[in-house]
Amino acid sequence: MTDTIADYLTHIRNAIKANHRVVEIPASRMKKELTKILFEKGYILNYKIDDNKVQGTIKIALKYHPVSKVPAIRTLQRVSKPGLRKYSGHEDLPRVLNGLGISVISTSKGLITDKEARKLGIGGEVICQVY
Repeated sequence: MTDTIADYLTHIRNAIKANHRVVEIPASRMKKELTKILFEKGYILNYKIDDNKVQGTIKIALKYHPVSKVPAIRTLQRVSKPGLRKYSGHEDLPRVLNGLGISVISTSKGLITDKEARKLGIGGEVICQVY
C-alpha cells in the first residue's frame, strides 16, 4: 500500500531542497484540492492541472523570496498516515506555530484549513501541516 499524499508532500519537499522552480506531480482529486489550498494561502506561486492523460499531472510553481531565495514553505509534514489515522474534533484541532502555519483537514465539506474548520465547527482527519 502506498501513501500518495506523503509522496506528493515529499515531491514538493525535495524540489524545495534542490531549489527547483517547478515540480510535476501525478494528479488525483485530493492532491488537486491540497494544491488549491496551498495556492490560496500563498505557499506556492501558481499551479496548472493537465488532465489530457489518463491520470493527469499537476505542475506547481514553487514560491521563493525574491532577494534571499528562502522558500515560502519551510516545513511540510504529514500527520495522519494510512497506518495511524489522526482525527480531531473542531475544539481540538492543532494550531501550527500558534496560527502562523496551517493544518489541512479532511472533513465532510472537503479539504479545508484548520481555521475554516474551527469557524464551521466541524472536525475531521488531520492530513498535513504547513509553515
